[in-house]
Amino acid sequence: MPATSRSAANCSAKLRFAAVQRSFASYQYSEALLRTVQLPLLLIIGETKFRRTNLRSEASQYVMYEQIQEAVAYIRSQTDFQPRSGVILGTGLGNFTDDLQVLAEIPYTEIPHFARSTVESHKGKLVFGLLGKHPLVVMAGRFHYYEGWTMQQITFPVRVMRYLGIERLIITNASGGVNPHLQGGDIVVVRDHINLLPEHPLRGPNDERLGPRFPDMLHTYDKNMRRIALDAAKAMGIRAFEGVYSVLQGPNLETPAEYEMLHRLGSDCTGMSSVPEALVAKHMELPVAMLSMVANVSYPPSAIKETSLEDVIAVAREAEPKLRRLVAAILEKV
Repeated sequence: MPATSRSAANCSAKLRFAAVQRSFASYQYSEALLRTVQLPLLLIIGETKFRRTNLRSEASQYVMYEQIQEAVAYIRSQTDFQPRSGVILGTGLGNFTDDLQVLAEIPYTEIPHFARSTVESHKGKLVFGLLGKHPLVVMAGRFHYYEGWTMQQITFPVRVMRYLGIERLIITNASGGVNPHLQGGDIVVVRDHINLLPEHPLRGPNDERLGPRFPDMLHTYDKNMRRIALDAAKAMGIRAFEGVYSVLQGPNLETPAEYEMLHRLGSDCTGMSSVPEALVAKHMELPVAMLSMVANVSYPPSAIKETSLEDVIAVAREAEPKLRRLVAAILEKV
């Protein structure tokens, strides 16, 4: 190539390289400028979203108090009955209300801010009446996390019953036994629980009118009611044991590996409810007893069988008279 041609080619290459350098420098400047503008902007947007979320959460806690008062006011407009105790009925245990002298019934669908019970055998109403001479309000049907309700919706009735004036709460449920000594139809008088739910009813800003920010859980399950239940079971010849209840979210029953895990964690029986209600009761300084009826044997692994809701309900209904007698025994002596 002639010298003049080589010189022109080199000059052209240098010009192109210089153009590339200027373009790259311009890109770097633009990127740096974008970072300078973008980072504070993202921080502002993030902080705004956080503030809005926090305000909504804080507002919801204070709105809950107003909603409780609205529900209580509606119930008071329907009945002036004053309950001393509250009872929550679990799966297959709905016939407890047959033992009452019923004075009023209010469907959940009529009570402001109440959720709706969607599970078979849960009647979905508040029942007011006398068990002997003891005035009761009974939740004939509860709400579960797996139904899609929030923890606040699940536990809302407990707060309402507290503001109706109840002095104690008895919670019943059906469960799977993960203690090899338990049999179908046995009653576990719960002394403690293991909470494996993914959400908590006390999460978020705390309204001091409802309870303290950090409730202590040492004495969640009332010692006196536990003693009464165990003594009554012994006198009646009912198989009943103190134990630890664990809770998972459901709606599927646990796998064999999960039953093994629960057994090793120290659980005696496991279910899909009740602990949120116990947490809120403790938050409101309401004494709690929990009676769990073992509907299916889930440990050791060789004892596990396929179980349907119909199977659980069948065992629960067969064992229900025993549970009703124990609830009555507790209420007779408190």
